[in-house]
Formats: sequence, C-alpha cells, structure tokens
Amino acid sequence: MNTNTPYVLINGTVISGVAHIEDCAVAIDSNGNIEDVFRMRRLKEQDYDPETTKIIDVKGAYITPGLIDTHIHGIGGFGTEDCNSESILGMSERLADFGVTSFLPTVYTDDLEKMIASTKAIVEAMGKEKGAKIEGVNLEGPFISPKRIGAQNPAGLQAVNLEVFNRLYEAGQGKIVCMTVAPELKHMRTLALEAEKRGIVLLAGHTDATYENIIEGMQCGILHTTHFFNAMSRLHHRNPGCVGAIMIQQDMKAEIICDGVHVHPELVKLLIREKPISNIVMVTDALKPTMQKSGELTANGMSAELFEGAFVSRDDHNLFLGSSLTLLKGIENVVEWGITIDQAIQMASANPARIYNFKKKGALIPGYRANIAVLNKDFSLGGLFIDGKLARGLLSKEFINVVR
Repeated sequence: MNTNTPYVLINGTVISGVAHIEDCAVAIDSNGNIEDVFRMRRLKEQDYDPETTKIIDVKGAYITPGLIDTHIHGIGGFGTEDCNSESILGMSERLADFGVTSFLPTVYTDDLEKMIASTKAIVEAMGKEKGAKIEGVNLEGPFISPKRIGAQNPAGLQAVNLEVFNRLYEAGQGKIVCMTVAPELKHMRTLALEAEKRGIVLLAGHTDATYENIIEGMQCGILHTTHFFNAMSRLHHRNPGCVGAIMIQQDMKAEIICDGVHVHPELVKLLIREKPISNIVMVTDALKPTMQKSGELTANGMSAELFEGAFVSRDDHNLFLGSSLTLLKGIENVVEWGITIDQAIQMASANPARIYNFKKKGALIPGYRANIAVLNKDFSLGGLFIDGKLARGLLSKEFINVVR
C-alpha cells in the first residue's frame, strides 16, 4: 500500500529543466510522481482536499529538479574506498542534506580486488538508501594513462584487458553506468565496442590523447569526458589534445568541477559559451572528508587537509588530492560568476539524467518522479523530496532552511 502524502508547493519560481516560470506551483501525487506544474493563477481551479493534501507556500523560493551528482567519491566521512555498503549508504544520507536526489558513487583506480570490492559494496547498497538514490556505479579507470594519473593509485593501472573489464562488469551485476578510459590506449576500440553492447557510457579522462586519438575514440562511441581540463592532454596550437577536442567537437560532452579551484571561473564560462549547455554536466568529484564534521580526514587512504578550497596531502600541500565541493555550492558559484541559474540547474540535473538515461528524472514534468529541491534565493536548501517523500526541510507551512 502506497502511503505517500500528496503535496502542492505554491508561490515558487520553477526552474524545470526545460523552462523558467515565476509564480508557479508543483503538485506531487501519492505515487511519488509529479502530477502537474502550473501557474498560481490556476490554483483556484484545482480541487485539492486540505485534509489529505499538504499545501506548502515556498514564498518565492526556487523549485528545481533534485540535483544529480554523477562523479563523487565520498562525503561526510563516508567513501567508496571503504568498500562497504554502510559507507555508500552514509553518502546517500549526507548528500540529501545538499539537495542531491540521485548519484553515482565513483570507484577510484586501485588494486583490482579493491575496485571489485568497492563495486560490490555499491551494488549491495542499492535499494536500501535513506537519502539520495544510487543510480549505479561510476568506474574511474582502471584503463587510464600513467602520464595523467592525477590522484588515482598508479598501482591500479591496467592495460586494456577484456578479462579485467568482465570481472568488473560481473561485480557490478549490470549496474555499471559509466567508465573513464584513456582513448589512446592499445585495444581501446575493442573495449569501447564491448561497453556499448552493455550500455556503459565511456568518458575520456586521465588521458594523454592527441586530438586525433580523441576523434578516433568518438568514432567508437567515447562521447563524454571526465572533469574538463583536469588530468587530460592540454590545448596546444599544433595538437589541440583532449581539452581542444572538448572545445571544438560540439557533440563531445564534458563534466566540469565548478569550485573555482580545479578550473578557473573564466574557463568555465568559456566552455559554456563554446559548447551547447545541454552537453555540460556539473559534478563535484568530492572526496570522503567533504563536509566531514569530526575525526581524521582521509582521502583514498591518504591523510588530507582542506587548503584554499580543495583537499591536499597533510604532509605535502603541493600534492593536490581533490574536491571539497557540493553541487549546491557549485550552483551558487556559477551564478556568482555570471552564469544563469537556469543553466546551472540544467547542468546539475537535466543533463546528467539525459546523458546517462536516468528515466523520468532530472526535470519537473508531469509523470516524472517527484525528485524536487526547494532552494532559497541564497542557494541554501529549504526542502527536498525524493520519490515524492519529504526527505529534508519544509516541516510545516513555514519554509525552513536546514543546511547551508
């Protein structure tokens, strides 16, 4: 028996993924779906029973699709490197505090047995979430370039090998959504064709590919890229490299970390000017100690310290470990940089849902799942619905800020 309470959110600014509508309302039905999206002038035409339907005045706040983080290693002291389902479920709960309704826990390149254990833990956690929903597994490697290893474990690097691919696939039980690869590696075409058969999206990343390597990769279906500008071959006037291919090839999709540290804000704005906004996905690439409240900070087994907005090695501040970003903060950042909130929300919801084929998610459209974030004008989270159930905030008709 379905026990969802129907809700109607009124007096909001709807950013639906396809439109921006002032003075708007969103109705959520008892099945956890979006029933309708309509302007406030039509409210009097509706026949909502106040005894069974909760009507909440969001007082002009933004009503957006729930945020979708498709590249994240950890948050709140929980991480994929822990290789247990409890940590993955901890990520789920903590992500909901920051407006995220769906995510792809991301496995580091590491010893193969550890990658398999991490993958199995993610699959085991699916269906048990109390917060953001796990959509599947993101494998960051292990078929990547030793020249662009970044913060991955060099000991985990693998030559392209279908046997290794199959072991990871079997561990994922059909739940692997995407994998980062270096297109220039020998036998990559064979791997790419196999991944396509199994519905796995390949991203070019941690790659030293030439421009021609990227074009060849596109021809066999590598049409997405991992964290633009980071751990990839640079733009050069004689060889545009991976960065140049992303900028030049309009069909090439790109992740972007919008913390102002991984990529300069002006380069983020350049990417948005040069590429269709529909092909850009905002990600956090956040590490385990992101928003951790207490205890020792570690990232993939290394002692970490927050320094100038990112995590670095506690022993060597020149050793850059990665991001401390949340999508909520990423949206705030890009709007401060002059990018529209419509574009920001699209990059953090509609685009990843479409690219990874998350059905009926990423937009506020009747019939879609009611994964909805309510954001204050200062980008703090006021409320969150996951599959139509109130997960955060909005505990009464007053609009409550629960996290900043």
